Amino acid sequence: MSSPILKLIAQRIALGILLLFAVSVLIFVGTQILPGDVAQSILGQSATAESLANLREALGLNDPAYIRYFKWLGGVLTGNLGTALSSGQDIASSIKGRLWNTLFLAFWAAAVSVPLAIGLGLLAVRYRNGFVDKLISGLALASTSLPEFFIGYLLVYFFAVQWQIFPGISTVYDGMPFLERMKAIALPATALTLVVLAHMMRMTRAAILNVMQSAYIETAELKGLSPFEIIRKHAFPNAIAPVVNVVMLNLAYLVVGVVVVEVIFVYPGMGQYLVDHVAKRDVPVVQAVGLIFAAVYITLNIIADIAAILANPRLRHPK
Repeated sequence: MSSPILKLIAQRIALGILLLFAVSVLIFVGTQILPGDVAQSILGQSATAESLANLREALGLNDPAYIRYFKWLGGVLTGNLGTALSSGQDIASSIKGRLWNTLFLAFWAAAVSVPLAIGLGLLAVRYRNGFVDKLISGLALASTSLPEFFIGYLLVYFFAVQWQIFPGISTVYDGMPFLERMKAIALPATALTLVVLAHMMRMTRAAILNVMQSAYIETAELKGLSPFEIIRKHAFPNAIAPVVNVVMLNLAYLVVGVVVVEVIFVYPGMGQYLVDHVAKRDVPVVQAVGLIFAAVYITLNIIADIAAILANPRLRHPK
């Protein structure tokens, strides 16, 4: 691997670390300016002034903000995410199972949506401006126009209430048989798939159509290659960088943007955990979950940047 490529990759990784540090500051500041009193929310309205003062001292709320931030950041760097104020449970232990549930849901949504989106994008390009292309693009536009909560409620109404094929509440637990778990996540995974499928398909189509304007595509046509061979052998490989970027951004959304879908289907993942503790004003939990979401999003974006760098022939074969 050449030195310019290694330098670019190192720059992307360094920028990602710096960005994550900046996001951690924003998360901390944002949670500190939330209205209300953490100690009051824990002890209730009947708490005495003395008990409130003692709890604030115990939680370190009387320390300056920058000291509390560096204590929190130091704990995060050593794997200590703190303790949930509302339950007294270790946050890292509570998050472990929920993070696995969210990743499991996102994985199967991605396993369906990514190949389907790329395949539909290739099909739309193959029959561009024809009936198939217009049908796929029209359905994609309609799917993009519908918010995820509306799609989720439609799936619940038809598949859980009317036809009773899948459960409307996605209950999963440790040791659950694989097929039962797949049935439980069928509706939330479908909702996530429909949300990201249209965007990935449209961007794949646009990226390939952009490459189709190149001179070497015209040369391939003059050689007598079939339209599908031209797309598969020449257009798609050269459009891989923007397609990978779109896929990675949507994978990041599948992990980070599951909050609404998890709440609709009462799925025990990170999104549901976050919403439950926002309502309780459990600041350490909100900070931990927000930072994990940010880390996942930034990491997947770095992977997308690195893939784009490696896919660039000008960088791989410099003159």
